[in-house]
Amino acid sequence: MTITVALPDATTLKRLSPAPEGVDFVVWTTDEPPLEAPIDLLLLPYSVSSDALPKLADSTVSVVQSQALGFNGVADALPPGIAYCNAVGVHEGPTAELAVALILSAQRGLDVMARTQPSGRWQRDWYPGLVGCSVLIIGVGGVGGAIARRLAPFEASITRAARTARTDEAGDIHSMDDLPELLAAADIVVIGVPLTAETTHLVDAEFLDLMRPGALLVNVSRGPIVDTEALTDRVRTGAVRAALDVVDPEPLPADHPLWTLPGSTLTPHIGGNVSSMPTRIDPIVREQISRLRNGLSPLNIVVDTRTAQ
Repeated sequence: MTITVALPDATTLKRLSPAPEGVDFVVWTTDEPPLEAPIDLLLLPYSVSSDALPKLADSTVSVVQSQALGFNGVADALPPGIAYCNAVGVHEGPTAELAVALILSAQRGLDVMARTQPSGRWQRDWYPGLVGCSVLIIGVGGVGGAIARRLAPFEASITRAARTARTDEAGDIHSMDDLPELLAAADIVVIGVPLTAETTHLVDAEFLDLMRPGALLVNVSRGPIVDTEALTDRVRTGAVRAALDVVDPEPLPADHPLWTLPGSTLTPHIGGNVSSMPTRIDPIVREQISRLRNGLSPLNIVVDTRTAQ
């Protein structure tokens, strides 16, 4: 049996070539006219939203492999007859790496120093640092777990919370019902939950007002988890600080206050943007090809509309 695998660009084709026996590679994306031949596996471009998925209705696609971890909006946009797989194991480490960088920047005043560097100011101030701080990580999945592991050597006190209370190999996990008490005790609050109807605006005015005065909110998950207006109001008054890789809306308008407010650090949704990414996504694609060639179910299916036919 020969299968057809659609790749998003010539660079990916070059990396994955030569094609295994029984596999035909083609370069194709949803921005191009539909392919007449069926596609057994479609690798999406990295930076593509679920808005592109309805275009697949004009083609015959069996399995879609995303290069992203999040899959919000996919269930509503994916045409019938397709299994959609996310990129487990690709972005958790780099996203956690950025979260730690944002924390260190804010806790050591690097954001302030970056703003004063062009003026040549030599200004030595005191900053809270990370050693001895209390860090609350909300979300214990791949990203949340990776953040906790990377923060452990910094001698910070780490508390974790998720939908349900439980205990795992790393210790106790609190439930969301404990958030009022946990937020009041945390110097740093890290958001690592996926975007769902339940987590949309999880961080609202009430949540922010429960945080310790001057505490740092870090979001490396999805922008709509945070109420941007409520956060902006509290950063403006100094009630909380913010270090955000994701915002709502994206991109944030150039005149938005969060770009310039003291206590606010923004990065443009670059959690997964590291040059080592192909070393993790390419093996996933090869494994999916092997499984399809051998009649096995693909890995990491998160949305499956094949039963909707």
